[in-house]
Amino acid sequence: MIWPFFLSGPILYSTGKPFTGIAGSIIAVVLMFNRDENGTDDVLLISRRLRMVDEQLVTRGIQDAAVLSAMRTVARHLFVPEQYRAQAYHDGPLSIGHGQTISQPYVVASMTEHLELEPGNKVLEIGTGCGYQAAVLAEITDKVFSIEMIPELAEKANKLLHQLGYDKVRTMVNDGSLGWPEEAPFDAIIVTAAAPKIPEALVEQLVEGGRLVMPLAVGMFGRQDLVKIRKTKEGLEKQVLYEVRFVPMRGQVER
Repeated sequence: MIWPFFLSGPILYSTGKPFTGIAGSIIAVVLMFNRDENGTDDVLLISRRLRMVDEQLVTRGIQDAAVLSAMRTVARHLFVPEQYRAQAYHDGPLSIGHGQTISQPYVVASMTEHLELEPGNKVLEIGTGCGYQAAVLAEITDKVFSIEMIPELAEKANKLLHQLGYDKVRTMVNDGSLGWPEEAPFDAIIVTAAAPKIPEALVEQLVEGGRLVMPLAVGMFGRQDLVKIRKTKEGLEKQVLYEVRFVPMRGQVER
């Protein structure tokens, strides 16, 4: 999960102006199929979600059509505490309790895009949190597995995911640095907490050609880099993407 003070790129806030013309028509159609857990439509939140994608993601280079569609579809405001729902589509992370946060929309989209997911791919998420990232993944593939160390978060996320129809997402309470060997191998693995090193178990559980996207702690001054790892016959190909700030990864990886 990403700390509240991290932002990548310029700050872009919604103006709150209503959509008109084609955009308004799109929202009207979306309203027919998007309701919160109480069955209530909210045109303002939907319009903010669509604007979030256009202003925060597309303008920063997110291009994968499946990722953009997922970010337009998943109701981010349902995954945050009620007092923060008005801020759900702002350009930043939000607290979800237990010292954790829901990551900035751009970071969620960027990490997802770098996974290079295709329908039918098997993906493992380390750090379920509120369940938002798992829902985004589930819009792209129906084989999503997610591990969370905090039981209260895992229980709440699992309940919400099922309420919203993401029944095929499987969750487990465990040390994420150990992965999920019973369900391995995975085509892709995403980690939403910073580790001092790449957990060997996660690499072992990747298929050849598989992708691992995670933040790594670098040096002694608190720097973290988001990295993309590809497993090949010759070994691991590592690509540093950009600097980030995530909460630390707990478990055996700390030893």
